[in-house]
Amino acid sequence: MTAVVLVAVLTGCGILPDRQGGGGEERQAASQSQAVSPPQAVPQPQTEEPAAMVKVTAAAEELGAIASRKVSHGGSNLRVDITGLRRQGKIATLTWTVANLDERTDTWYLGSRLSSAGLDITVSGVSLIDPVNGRRYRVARNGTDEDAKCVCSNGSETIKGGSSLELYAVYGAPPADVTKVNVEFPNLGVFTDVPIS
Repeated sequence: MTAVVLVAVLTGCGILPDRQGGGGEERQAASQSQAVSPPQAVPQPQTEEPAAMVKVTAAAEELGAIASRKVSHGGSNLRVDITGLRRQGKIATLTWTVANLDERTDTWYLGSRLSSAGLDITVSGVSLIDPVNGRRYRVARNGTDEDAKCVCSNGSETIKGGSSLELYAVYGAPPADVTKVNVEFPNLGVFTDVPIS
């Protein structure tokens, strides 16, 4: 299913992100979709970054990354590359890759490491933070009940040494005047000032 069809379905159904229980949590009813192609590379903002932040590396630029960082987690050395954050009408789609830099036989199991709950095997815990308006955007859901599934990648994947995994998550779009957000990955850190295209 293409991004255009997803936008048409969401718009036609009159779906708007609505407030759900506390903390500024954003939810949106949406149908399950496939990953959206990442947009063209956007230059990294020329702002001071925390010491933990890493500028886009040459390898990340080849992937079209707009932000990149190396982290160690679960005994593996990883690189997270944000390849796109694209606004499409009332939704925003975040795409990224996680690469396992240990080329030996080491593996890293995604599982619930990026989820919002212990038994949730998705990337539902990845959120967008609007620092100007003080709002957090959670991954969209395909309903409003407790069984609603996230419109995002499944986490039942193992990343072998020397390989990478492409992932995505869909959100209700921040206001049009918000051009940059922070992206929080559970266990893998926060990327600041990620541009929305």
